[in-house]
Amino acid sequence: MKNIITCLLLLSASSFAAETISKRASEIDPRAKEHPEIDFVFTDKKGKPQDMQNASVDTKVKPQGKLVIWLMGHNAGLFERLNSYGLHAIQVHYANKWFGIIPAARRDDGKTLGDIRLEASIGEDRSDLVSIPQPDSIMERSFQFVKWLSKEHPEGKWKQFLSKDGKGLDWDKVILSGASHGATTSARFAKHQKVDRVVCLCGPRDNLESWQSLPSATPANRIFGFSHVLDGGWTGDHYCRSWEMMGLNQFGPIVNVDMVSPPFENSRRLITDADVKGDAGRAHGSVTPGGSAVKDKDGKLIHEAVWKYLYTHPVDQTGSPTPADPDCVKDQRK
Repeated sequence: MKNIITCLLLLSASSFAAETISKRASEIDPRAKEHPEIDFVFTDKKGKPQDMQNASVDTKVKPQGKLVIWLMGHNAGLFERLNSYGLHAIQVHYANKWFGIIPAARRDDGKTLGDIRLEASIGEDRSDLVSIPQPDSIMERSFQFVKWLSKEHPEGKWKQFLSKDGKGLDWDKVILSGASHGATTSARFAKHQKVDRVVCLCGPRDNLESWQSLPSATPANRIFGFSHVLDGGWTGDHYCRSWEMMGLNQFGPIVNVDMVSPPFENSRRLITDADVKGDAGRAHGSVTPGGSAVKDKDGKLIHEAVWKYLYTHPVDQTGSPTPADPDCVKDQRK
């Protein structure tokens, strides 16, 4: 394999084995640019690359023909699981540090956050506060990365995710996913672009925004959410609000995964109250594989079945409609 590709062998308790392929966005596409005004840069102040992108697939597992685009920093534990389900996965470098530049009056106007998220997603002018052109968008950087992978790592069969005309991705084969900021951007992106599925871990938020109720290119039954009840996004009604505005209550009740077995009543709204020692910060990250995730007495992560459900449960199998929760505060301006 060419020396421009960094390949690491990852091993887990489940005997998972796959290559992680890493490549900088600025090396893949010469059109890619930095935007220091929103801290969207290629290197930090110490010279450490910030635009490294990662991909992995387990070629020994029967493929599902689906590509997960992960909108957060690379999470090796999550990618191990995705690959074990037969999913390809990539993590792309995108603008996600722009909160600090937004004037307070604009931040809470009910529209600004969603507009910036969409511009960061598709590279079209949607906000006067940022300027993120197409080559620097999630959409284009994902396409360029997969196109590069199809040439440099043909054994991974990445070409199947390119559109027939070769000018973009085949979005019907894409699963958008992220945690927190990434979960919220995934949902906003999916409102605009139809995808196979959306998986929101500790999200979406934007509790003063209205984009969650916009008409959606991605049908609501294809959107899944999972959060911890001690997470500030839950205690503040951010998640229940977004879930209902996106219509997820039409596909089952809120289900506590620690009390209900898979397939969790086929619901799209999953919660956990697993013991995080009352730590809201840990609660926020506990729904994603990693150091904050909860383990059983044998040291095994307790939500393995939940993650598999979120990413692989048939989208046409849904729970029964449930009414809106009168205790979930929708208008948080009051």
